Amino acid sequence: MKKIMLIGSGGSGKSTLAKQLSRALGIPVYHLDTLFWKPNWQGVPREEQTRIQADLIARDDWIIDGNYGGYDHLS
Repeated sequence: MKKIMLIGSGGSGKSTLAKQLSRALGIPVYHLDTLFWKPNWQGVPREEQTRIQADLIARDDWIIDGNYGGYDHLS
């Protein structure tokens, strides 16, 4: 397993599981909250979100966690 996506509601344990899987499998983890929010909870524009996601999925291995809509282009 080299690519894992964890999607779910806030507080459901996605980030905790992502960190555990990252340690166990040696795969980098990317938390979409840290990538899609700027200081003071200013959201990143949709176009930038799409670019960030495309850059991430092009990598050889990853664990991504978040609860954002619009993941259809990741498959």
